[in-house]
Amino acid sequence: MEKRSGKSCKYILAAELFLIVLCSVSIFLVNKETNINKRKYDFLVNEFEAKQKKVSSQKEKLSNLEKELISYTDIDESINTIKSDYFNSIKKLEDKILNNESDKKIAYITFDDGPYYNTYKVLDILDEANVKATFFTISANGQFCHDNKSENCFNLYNEYFKRGHTIANHTYTHAIFKGLYSSSDAFMDAIMKQEEHIKNLTGYTTNITRFPGGSASAKGLKDEIVSRLRDRGYGWVDWTAGDGDGGGLSSRDQAWGNFVSTINDKIEVILFHDYNKYTTEILSDAIKYLKENGYEIFPLFYESNAINK
Repeated sequence: MEKRSGKSCKYILAAELFLIVLCSVSIFLVNKETNINKRKYDFLVNEFEAKQKKVSSQKEKLSNLEKELISYTDIDESINTIKSDYFNSIKKLEDKILNNESDKKIAYITFDDGPYYNTYKVLDILDEANVKATFFTISANGQFCHDNKSENCFNLYNEYFKRGHTIANHTYTHAIFKGLYSSSDAFMDAIMKQEEHIKNLTGYTTNITRFPGGSASAKGLKDEIVSRLRDRGYGWVDWTAGDGDGGGLSSRDQAWGNFVSTINDKIEVILFHDYNKYTTEILSDAIKYLKENGYEIFPLFYESNAINK
């Protein structure tokens, strides 16, 4: 019995030892798994916190962008307000001049049939003189400059806008002798096509036009076209002065003589063409002449008395 009992004890001890080892291994494995899971947890926590910081940073950037967007909107509104005040002041001055309540004079310098590559020279001259003008644009010349086929003249639409000039509509085609005045529909189609073209390039919609060749070129269609322009919110303008650069100029002196002889009125709308080399040559002196003779020089605007509505 004693021997058997001793043997039983050995079995019991072995079993206990086995259980101890098993528990130890289990504890080791559990601890190992726990450590692995803890590391995974810590990694996930860190990753989550990093993503939270990234989200927070992105939210901050979004908030800053929203504020910047609002500021740009405010800037646009401020610019529109400034422009409105500016043109309102000119309109008041016009009214005083026309009512003989002011000795001041006004000149509106305008350029037809562009843009051309030479327009860059014209713009630089205007910049040097700190003068803003009005450009009656067409698109018949195509995307590349008529006077420099390697240059994209459509870029000049934004150049006009960037430099603070007025962009106006001179019809898309300027086809005086090729159907523009065949009907009021043909004329308005050319107006609307150019309006769309200007808007696509600049985001700006003009409300001023000039008849190619002048309003007299419309002949019997003039009243009907004027009515349809009015329905579309357009005003139109001819001119009172110029240097004759639309054709036939043979020298700078001729251009200068023509220009000086036509400056007579208190409010002048001056016709130039930004492709003409003689106009480019006299432009700086013409601006100086106007200023020395008491003229303030402005870009045209819809409310001006010079614009027919």
